Amino acid sequence: MTTPPLHWRRLPLLALGMASLLAALAGGLARLHWRFPLVTGSWITYHGPLMAGGFLGTVIALERAVAVGRRPAFLVPVLAAAGGLALLVGLPRLFGATLLALAAAGLAALYATLLARRLTTHTATMALGAACWLAGNLLWLAGWEIPTVAPWWLAFLLLTIVGERLELSRFRPPGRLGERLFLAAAGLYLAGTALTVVQPGAGWRLLGVGEVALAAWLGRYDIARYTVRQHGLPRFVAVCLLSGYLWLALGGCLALAVGAPPGGDLPYDLLLHPILLGFVMAMIFGHAPIIFPAILGRPLPFFPRFYLHLALLHLSLAARIAGDLTGLLPARGWGGLFNAVAILLFLLSTVAAIVAGERLRG
Repeated sequence: MTTPPLHWRRLPLLALGMASLLAALAGGLARLHWRFPLVTGSWITYHGPLMAGGFLGTVIALERAVAVGRRPAFLVPVLAAAGGLALLVGLPRLFGATLLALAAAGLAALYATLLARRLTTHTATMALGAACWLAGNLLWLAGWEIPTVAPWWLAFLLLTIVGERLELSRFRPPGRLGERLFLAAAGLYLAGTALTVVQPGAGWRLLGVGEVALAAWLGRYDIARYTVRQHGLPRFVAVCLLSGYLWLALGGCLALAVGAPPGGDLPYDLLLHPILLGFVMAMIFGHAPIIFPAILGRPLPFFPRFYLHLALLHLSLAARIAGDLTGLLPARGWGGLFNAVAILLFLLSTVAAIVAGERLRG
């Protein structure tokens, strides 16, 4: 069997994305009053953009560029990685925000090209996600505060993931009713996101209704409800997905109850992290054994130990959210610390699995 080539040129982009992730983790922990050496003020201030744009934006754009298969498409993850690097090293906000806005515009252009070839619901959903990323970056570039812009970045991540899951639903089509229910749920979510600009309280509540509706749709129509009965990697991916949908539903309920964050870290933390950690990060844990081989050209074998970082993520996030709800700051702080430990354990497990795969091939 011929060994596929290792795509060395993609490694620097992944490395820059991971650097943004590590800086975002360190900055987030500093916000929870965990102090570590070398943490700079920009990592704390730009925790959100580093995570949503520098890390996730780079990885999503890189995966999409690989799928498109044309060299100009790789300019998009380059811009995202450069934007994250600019924020990481402390360059003026304007510089990093401009690069991330250009990356979002490039990603939207990639989806527009795909839509011109063939109009599909899943591609349109991901294109809307890219448009939300662009809108959020432009608002931030115009001087809007990060908490106000955050719903747009959230929409980018959520719609990208939902679009990818919708693409896989072709194996078990949801039917006409299922398609209509999806469009209604996505419409509510997008309407809520847009409304946060002029009526934050009503917007966050409508956004929350959309999150609950999307979680219910995914729980009903996603193929994960069937693949969870299998073994090995398919079951692990399904467990990641289904547990993430529960966090998405909880995040929507919290947004519906709280409305716009009234100020302070606790409400902001309460509304964002069930989605960013419980939903988005669980999706990354589940899709990594599929995405990284596509990007690197190397297999990533499944190991049962992958359940460890997934379980740690969910348990620590539960402690963090409980701390937010009760005002018990130690629970929130320790939960946040072990959120970071779970993500670091995921990175180490992923690298170890790739190395093990190379040894098995040898």
